[in-house]
Amino acid sequence: MVGFHAVLTANKRLDLKRALSAMGTATPQLKVHIVAGLNVGLTRDEIIEILIQMAIYAGFPAALNGLFTAKDVFADHDMTARKENF
Repeated sequence: MVGFHAVLTANKRLDLKRALSAMGTATPQLKVHIVAGLNVGLTRDEIIEILIQMAIYAGFPAALNGLFTAKDVFADHDMTARKENF
């Protein structure tokens, strides 16, 4: 069961990801918030969906930058998980 605080935090993270991807120039900050979103229970599909939806509001180039950033974060996240399993 997910606690109220985790749900509230996840919702705030969704808003931050939208805003940061819309800016298009906040890649380091977007990485931090994608990792935090994963840590509070957002799925990769949810994060990708958010970034795709931003194409409507921020333009396709900004959405693509966000997706490339997410791809990097997911790869780092997988590598960290593998190291922890050894």
